[in-house]
Amino acid sequence: MNGWLQHLPILPIAVPLMAGALLVLLKESRRKTRLTLSFASVLLQIFVAYQILQLTKGQMPDLWPQNIAVYLVGDWPAPFGIVLVADRLSAVMLLLTSILALAALTYSTARWEKAGVHFLPLFQLLLMGLNGAFVTGDLFNLFVFFEVMLCASYGLMLHGSGELRVTAGLHYIATNLVASFLLLIGIALIYGVTGTLNMADLAIRAGDLSGGDRRLFETAAAILGVAFLIKAAAWPLNFWLPNAYGNACAPVAAVFSIMTKVGIYALLRLGSLLLPTGAPAAFGGEWMFPVGVATLVFGSIGMLATQQTERMIGYCVIMSSGTLLAALGMPGVTLTAPALFYLLTSVLAMGAFYLLIEMIERTRTFGADVLAVSMEAFDLDDPESPDRSDDVVGVAIPAALAFLGMAFFCCALLVAGLPPLPGFVAKFSMLSAALQTSITDTPSAAAWTLVATVLLSGFAGIIALTRAGIRLFWSSDIVVPRLRVSEAGSVGILLLSCIALAIWAGPVMDFLEDTALLLDRPTAYIDAVMTSQTIRQLGGTP
Repeated sequence: MNGWLQHLPILPIAVPLMAGALLVLLKESRRKTRLTLSFASVLLQIFVAYQILQLTKGQMPDLWPQNIAVYLVGDWPAPFGIVLVADRLSAVMLLLTSILALAALTYSTARWEKAGVHFLPLFQLLLMGLNGAFVTGDLFNLFVFFEVMLCASYGLMLHGSGELRVTAGLHYIATNLVASFLLLIGIALIYGVTGTLNMADLAIRAGDLSGGDRRLFETAAAILGVAFLIKAAAWPLNFWLPNAYGNACAPVAAVFSIMTKVGIYALLRLGSLLLPTGAPAAFGGEWMFPVGVATLVFGSIGMLATQQTERMIGYCVIMSSGTLLAALGMPGVTLTAPALFYLLTSVLAMGAFYLLIEMIERTRTFGADVLAVSMEAFDLDDPESPDRSDDVVGVAIPAALAFLGMAFFCCALLVAGLPPLPGFVAKFSMLSAALQTSITDTPSAAAWTLVATVLLSGFAGIIALTRAGIRLFWSSDIVVPRLRVSEAGSVGILLLSCIALAIWAGPVMDFLEDTALLLDRPTAYIDAVMTSQTIRQLGGTP
């Protein structure tokens, strides 16, 4: 049993890679076989992620002595070979990705996976890139998995064709190519200065830099930071996101909701390793906090300004990134666990929202957006207006509309951070922790700034989503849509996951607090990687 479990860290990469390769070989006409293989791959990824999560809690100390799995690819010791590392943070991100992927894949079976070619293999390669970014232990392979993820996302972004989708997709591709170029430059400079790209080894060597080497390392770290900020959709580098995500097909946009969090994960991972070792503070709160606040404000203004619901969700994604950057930029480790809880909630909520909006749009007649703007401009939606009709009073609400309305209400509560859903738990715990970060009894100006911007952004979300809900559901010419079980079930998977987070908020928060403490004390991560023995050293068969 232990022999199988020691290979767990490679499975999140190997499973979608092999599934994607097999899907390319299978003809499009063999749809049932292709779907069976796709679902088997995603379900296996959920199982593997859950097993890694359980093992990082210390259930098998003989296999993983420090509750951190280190997998030496090719049996080369660190820092010379490729290393995969799975700790608690990696396990959380792997499980979150696989749950989101299950919902998006289920939704796509209704019609989207047939709207173009190679949807299923590209979907698997996207999962491979995401999973690889979460378990890689060196910077170069972080770049490699970023590129695998992005290359797959380029094809998925254009899936289904259409002029608006192609235009937004080209902007998305151009922006990410620039970010990838910056990332490669930063990695090359870091290797030239330190002679290593292994994250654990880098944490040891970076603290000893001085003089010109230290300044060059700071420059390289700043370039890396800019690249990660572009991928995290931080202001002012997030102009591409609302159009790109809003014009992508619904299941693609849903799984894209976690892609901005990969940049934040990279900032958190490198910051946790470099800052405690005395390395240059390239990933500290000196710039993460103000950038996060600016991103949060920009997202709030964008939500209030837009009339298109798809773009509005894009600004919700930007708001979530801003909230995370601002929270993680605060001093200390007290906000890390609430921020991770908020990350889980926001990704699930945004994924559900993108799937939901595509179904809600089926209830609207052609030109409804233009009509809504005109009614608002000329006060035609005034209850006292002579043009207002009350003929719809007393009409029964079909089951499909009831489901869409309740699901929209739940998503609005999650975005705004209102009880009883976990968005409230996440924001409340985050703000209460922020007020306790000051050394003195009086909270710092940064803490009050975070509290004010988070509360105001929640208020802006209430206004924008309430206005959108009225426009979408309180219309006399609304059309009752046809919904498939797979479509409604996909939204249900994500919303039920959010409800589960609210019910088991205590155990989840305890786990995330332990995760935050391990991130604040990276010695265990560094020791696990640098002292990991090869099969030859253990006396096994290579």
